[in-house]
Amino acid sequence: MDILKPAADQWLASPTHLHWLRDQGQRLLDFAKGARVPDGFAALDAKGQVPAGSLAETIHTARMVHSFALAHLQGIPGSAPMVDHGLRALQGPLRDAVHGGWFATASGAQRGERKQAYLHAFVALAASSATAAQRPGAQALLADAVAVLQNRFWNEAEQAFVESFAADWSDLEAYRGGNSNMHGVEACLALADVCNDSLWLDRALAISIRMIHEHAAQADYLPVEHFDAHWNPLPEYNQDKPADEFRPFGQTPGHAFEWARLLLHLEAARHRIGMPNPTWLADDARALFAAAARWGWAVDGQPGIVYTIDWDHRPVVRERLHWTLAEAAAAAAALLRRTDEPEYEDWYRLFWDYIDCHLIDRRHGSWHHELDTANRPAGTIWPGKPDLYHAYQATLLPGLALAPSLATALARS
Repeated sequence: MDILKPAADQWLASPTHLHWLRDQGQRLLDFAKGARVPDGFAALDAKGQVPAGSLAETIHTARMVHSFALAHLQGIPGSAPMVDHGLRALQGPLRDAVHGGWFATASGAQRGERKQAYLHAFVALAASSATAAQRPGAQALLADAVAVLQNRFWNEAEQAFVESFAADWSDLEAYRGGNSNMHGVEACLALADVCNDSLWLDRALAISIRMIHEHAAQADYLPVEHFDAHWNPLPEYNQDKPADEFRPFGQTPGHAFEWARLLLHLEAARHRIGMPNPTWLADDARALFAAAARWGWAVDGQPGIVYTIDWDHRPVVRERLHWTLAEAAAAAAALLRRTDEPEYEDWYRLFWDYIDCHLIDRRHGSWHHELDTANRPAGTIWPGKPDLYHAYQATLLPGLALAPSLATALARS
C-alpha cells in the first residue's frame, strides 16, 4: 500500500471534506487577524477583540507567523503582511537585544521573565515556516533562533532540550519538561527540512526515545510531563495547581495524541531521505493513540477529551480544551494514512463531528478554546480565543503526506 495515498472511501480522499477543511481554515485566519497589535500579536477574547492593556506575546506572535506563513504558501491573500509584521516583532521588541533570545512579552526584562525552551521552539518553527515562504528577514531570524536552540537549550549529554534560564543565561532551571521537548521535536522536524540538515532528525529521535519509548512506555503510553534535572519523573509536580496552562499535574491525553502524530512525521521524514528508522515508531504511535482514546475520550460520561488525568487514569481537570481535539483529529488522520486501518477513520470522523457540534463558534468566529464538563463554553483555563495554531494545522494536515513538514510540503506543492 502507498501510505501517501488514502483509500477512496476515506474522508481524506473526499474533495468535499477537504474543501470543508479549507473553508474552516479560512474562517480561523480571518478571526485571528484581529490579534495584531503594534509589537506583535496579542491574545483575543471570545469575540475576537484585544482586551484593553493587552501586551504582544511571543507565543502568540510566533504561532501567528507560522500559521500565516502556511496560509501565504497556500496562496491566501492578506497573509504575507501578517507574517512580515510578526517577523519584525520577533526581531525587535520581543527579542532580548542585550543577551539574545526571547522573552514571553516585550516587557520581559522589566518583568523578570525567564527564557523558556517552549517559546524558543515556537520562534524556530515560525522562522522556518517564514523562510519556506520566502519572507524578508526570515532567514536572519532563522539563523538567530537556530543558534539559540543549539547553543543554549540543546544539551548534548542529555540528548534533549533543557527548560529555562534567567535573562543572562544563568540559573538553569532544575526541571526538564515533556511539553517543551515535544514542541522541540516539532521544531526539529521543520528545521531538518528548511535547513536541509538531518542532524535535527537525529535530535528528534533522541528526544522521542527518552520521552516515549522509555518513559511513556512505562506509564501506560501516556507521556510523562515533568522531570527533575536528572530525568527522574516528578509524579506529584503541580498537584496544588492541577489546571496549569503549560505544566498541569498528572497526565495529559491530548499530548499522547500529539506525540502519536509527531512520531509518524518523524518516521516518514527519516524514511524520505533514506535514514534508518527503529521499528517501534509506528507501534508506539498506535499505543499512544489507544491510551489517549481509552483514558481521555468521554471518560466522565460526556463526549470530549478531558484535560488531565491522575496516575490511576481518573479524570482530574475535566474541562475540554480545543487543542486536544485538534491534535486528536490530526493524529487519527496520520494513523489512517500510515496504516489504512478503518478504526482510525472512525475516530477521525468522530472527532470532527465533535468539533463541528461543540467547538466551532458560528456566532463570533474561531473555535471555543475551552468547554466545561457539560460541553458549554468556558474560560477557567484558557479564557478567550488566543490560539490559531492547533486548529489551523488540523485543517491542513489531513490533506498532506506525513513528510515533509507542513511549510516545506506547501512550498513544494
